[in-house]
This record gives sequence, C-alpha cells and structure tokens, in this order.
Amino acid sequence: MLLPAALSQHVRRGLALLTSLLVGSVAPRLVEPVSAADRLDVQLDGLSLPLDLHQLDAWSRDPKGSRNELAIWLELLDQGSRDDLVTLLRSPLLPDRGFALQLLQSWAGRQVLEAVGELFAGGKPGSGVLLLTTLRERLQRPEPIRFVDLLLAVPTPRLTLDLDGLLQLAGLWRHQLEEQTLALERLRDLPLRNREDSETSARLAAIQPDPRPRTIALTVAHRSAPLEIEVWPAVPPRQGSWVVLMPGLGGSSAQLGWLARGLAARGWPVVLIEHPGSNETAVRQMLDGQRPPPGAETLPDRLADVEAVLAAERQGRIPPLGHSVVLMGHSLGGLSALLASGLRPVPGLARRCERALDVIPLINISRLLQCQLQEVPLPEPAGGPPRALAAVVSLNGFGSLLWPGRGLEHLKAPLLIIGGGLDLVTPPVSEQLALFLQHRDPRSRLVMVDGGSHFSVVRVKEHEQALWRLGDGLVGMEPVRVQELLLSLTSDFLASVDTAIPMAPQRRSRDGVTAYVLDGRSARRWRGRIGP
Repeated sequence: MLLPAALSQHVRRGLALLTSLLVGSVAPRLVEPVSAADRLDVQLDGLSLPLDLHQLDAWSRDPKGSRNELAIWLELLDQGSRDDLVTLLRSPLLPDRGFALQLLQSWAGRQVLEAVGELFAGGKPGSGVLLLTTLRERLQRPEPIRFVDLLLAVPTPRLTLDLDGLLQLAGLWRHQLEEQTLALERLRDLPLRNREDSETSARLAAIQPDPRPRTIALTVAHRSAPLEIEVWPAVPPRQGSWVVLMPGLGGSSAQLGWLARGLAARGWPVVLIEHPGSNETAVRQMLDGQRPPPGAETLPDRLADVEAVLAAERQGRIPPLGHSVVLMGHSLGGLSALLASGLRPVPGLARRCERALDVIPLINISRLLQCQLQEVPLPEPAGGPPRALAAVVSLNGFGSLLWPGRGLEHLKAPLLIIGGGLDLVTPPVSEQLALFLQHRDPRSRLVMVDGGSHFSVVRVKEHEQALWRLGDGLVGMEPVRVQELLLSLTSDFLASVDTAIPMAPQRRSRDGVTAYVLDGRSARRWRGRIGP
C-alpha cells in the first residue's frame, strides 16, 4: 500500500522540477499557439501553458543535441535539475509490468489511477478512464513505457494537466496533517491521571513457563486447503474468555505472535488465524505479478474463517478454550472482528463514499477498502453475533464510513479501539475516535499511543527480510517498546471485562512511550477540544 521512500522522493522532485519548468516558461514566444495534436496544456494559477510533447520527447532522448524551442527554455534550469528531469522522463513509468497489470485489475487501484488520470485530462468527468485505458493497452506491449510515451499514445487531440488541482491536493494533505498534529496536542492537554507501567514480559517469563503454540490444520468447507491456525494455551490454564486474533491486510500470523504469546502468558488462550488470500504470501504474489492486490473482496473468506474456528471450538475439534470469546484484529483484522461480531454497514454507503472519494484519500487509505464493500456481498451473520461474545478489540482499525451516527449501537459487547498518533493509513481522529464515539457501552475504551503508527503492532524478527522497508516516519517509535505497552493495556482491558470493573481513564507511560486511555466522557471532551 506504500511506495518506497526513494521512489516517493523521486516523484516529488520530478513534480517540483516540472512546476519550476512551467513557471519559468511563461514567455510570449512559448505561449504562441502550437499544433493542436500532441500538446499538453498545463493549467497553473489561471494560466494555460502549452507544451509540445514531441519537443519534450526529443529533448529527453538527446538533451545536448536537441535544438527545439522547448530545449532553449530547459537550458535555463540548473544542471542538477536538468539531470533529474531527464532521469524522470527516461525512466519506465511502471517498470514491473506484471505488477502494473494486476494493479489495474484491483478495485482500489482503478479508483486511484482514474483520479490521477483526471488531473491529466482537465478534470472532466470520466476523463481519467481514457488515460487508464491507454495505459492498460500499452502494458500489453513488450517495450518499456515512459511518461511521455503514455501521453503521446492517448487518443485525444489535446491533454490538459491540472497542476492547480495537484497543488490543491497537496494542500489538502498538508491541512489533514496539521489537523492531526493539533488533535494530538489537545489530547496531551486532557486532565488524566498519570500512571507509570512497570510490568515487563521478562519479569513475567521468570515466574511462569513460556507459552508454546500448537499448529492445527483445520478442514473448512469454504477453502480447498485446510486452514492453518495457531492455538496458544493459557499459562497457567484457566476458565474464562479466549481470543480469536486476526492479522491485517498483507500481514501474517508470525507478525502478531508477540501478542498471542503475551496474552496467553497472562491467562487468555489465543487462536491466531492465518488468512490465505489476504496474507503476506498474497502480497508477495501481487508484487511478482501473479495476482491483483488483495482488498475488501477477501472479507467474506475471512469471516468464514472466524466462523469455522468458533464452530470447531464448540464442536471439540480444537481444545476447549473458554466460556466466552474476544474478537481481536489489526487493521483489516480489526474490521473483520467488528463484522464477525454481527455488525453490517449502515445503509447509504454509496452516498457516503461518493462524498468521501471526491478527492484521492491520501491520508486515509482505509476509505478505499470501506467503499469497496459496496461491491462485496457480505454473508448474513449466522444466527446473529457469536454466542457469549465477551468483547471486540480493534488495533488501528477503521469503519467511519460503514458505521456513522449511531452505527455501533447493535454491538452488545465492550469495545477496545487502539490507534496511533502517527497513523497515516487509518488516522486516529476520523477512524478511531469517530468510531469510538458511536459506541455507548460504559466498559468500552479508546487508547491512543503518542508516537505510534499503523505499523507499530507489526513485529518482524531481525533475521527476516521485511516485505516493505518503511522509514522511521511511518514506523513511529521503537515498535517493541510500543508493543510492550499495548500488551499491558490490552490485558488490563480484558481483565476489566472479566471482572466487570471498568478500566480507569489514564495517561499510561512506559520506557518513554505514552498512551492515553479514554472512556466515553474523556473521548467526547477530546473531540470538543479539537473543534469542527
């Protein structure tokens, strides 16, 4: 879901160079009418700047030998900017052809590419489809596709690049980041009792055995191959609630093993599900061009996986684990937990998505997955929510478009929502806070981790190769320190559910990491301080 940092920087520099080129091109001679065919009109600050695409193509192939009119203006750029622009224009637009074709087959990929395409066609309704269709056709050919090649291939007399729209999009991104920063400042000012967390996994391991998982291949009707699950027995064994734990989109059970082990060591048995089709293997296949990117279309199978695990526990096909169940998941796994509890999207999703996707969701990618659910037939809950549902836990989850207003009033169990202040995938104010405020159970809690990100929950062993290499700005604070605090808070919440003593609102700190635990009253106070 994320571009490598180097590529993102390369694109930003290219756009900056293009902008400087266009601003410096406003001269009487250059704006004289040129051939209507093969022309790119760039709209910038009320001006329309025509560029001859053939001249741009010739200059990119031979900057020193090209003597056309456009080349004269390009020579005004400094040497470093010219070199960067040549590199950008010469580089293949989508070097991995198989991945590009699979991306075009995905619902989310089409939405984003069509929206980007409209910026290159004057923003006319449906104009992005034309560029998208041309790109799909050119990908069928063996030769590499450059940016200029694609523009020259679009079957229209003239293209228009809405640079004003691009700058407006960048301004929206900046505004959203500023709002998130302000919200965190208001959160830090809330009057909460301070508490220092002293519990450590090392101390716990010293006084009791380390839990060991048992891998079970569970035969299920909805899959051709058995479903692999990890069963983590509680140490020491006890009778109470047990946990169904689900990774996020593109995640694996190994990435959440730390959470399963920690909960089992504190007395809660855990079943950790590996969801084929939306796990790390599926993402690797996507990158190899073997399949489209997984998305919301995988949710029916995920829900069937959960139902199969619950049925297997009831029927004794896996060891008995407890009297009630906690549904817990990260990101798409958190959404799966809410849906598995029996909730379904509130009617009117298409209308809400039309407004939400009016611009490309740069800072809330989860909106694409939520809106894709318009086209995904979700199964009706089998007999309503699971019997003896103890609680639902959503780590970096989402659902603001699915359950607006009082959309969570049908959830008859306490809810724990955990978010991170640096989460740019499911931003905390629009996704976690907005969703939490819809649920009125006095036992429910909202946890915000200052310095936590969408990926703080994911643990990759040092000797393993990470699928995505993310910069510190996306990973947030040291994930292991955040995870230790999250484990302590999650187990405290589960204990409060078991004992029927609500968890106290507080500011919890541990090893330099701070989390804010909010009840309904303090969450509403935070919302009020943020403003409209």
